[in-house]
Amino acid sequence: METEKIVTGLLDENCYVLKKNGSCLIVDPGDDYSNIKEVVGDAKVLAVLLTHSHFDHIGALRNFLTKRSVKIFKKSGVLEQEYTIGDFTFQVIYTPGHSKDSISFYFKDEKEMFVGDFIFKESIGRCDLPGGSEADMKISLTKLKEFPRDITLYPGHGDITTLDYELDHNSYLN
Repeated sequence: METEKIVTGLLDENCYVLKKNGSCLIVDPGDDYSNIKEVVGDAKVLAVLLTHSHFDHIGALRNFLTKRSVKIFKKSGVLEQEYTIGDFTFQVIYTPGHSKDSISFYFKDEKEMFVGDFIFKESIGRCDLPGGSEADMKISLTKLKEFPRDITLYPGHGDITTLDYELDHNSYLN
């Protein structure tokens, strides 16, 4: 799987385009649809994965809603479930704390997890916004510790990191 990061919007939100065998998934289409579309190129968009519904992560979503064949994955009734779309297989993990609808997408075979504003390099997402909860964040952080240390974490803002690095350097995980 090829993963490309696109920084979008006023808040420098990270959008990711995941490509495999001529198809792609888009994680958090923040803003700047034309730039996202350019990175997608000729790949067929199969789905848009939303880590949460804050405005800076969904600004270009409306551009993908017009395409009926594109699935939208967001927090819904069934969580902690594995999905396969085309050649992509991933697990949806409920990771509230930053928001009530925060989820992460774990691609086990690729050892990649897209975490939105749940966790950042050496930090975590704010819990003081409407729907945020420090208690929920602590539970989500405990859940994260159960995953293999060698996975790469793709946050909604800032630098890409690894779980190994965060377990050693992120005070919120100690």
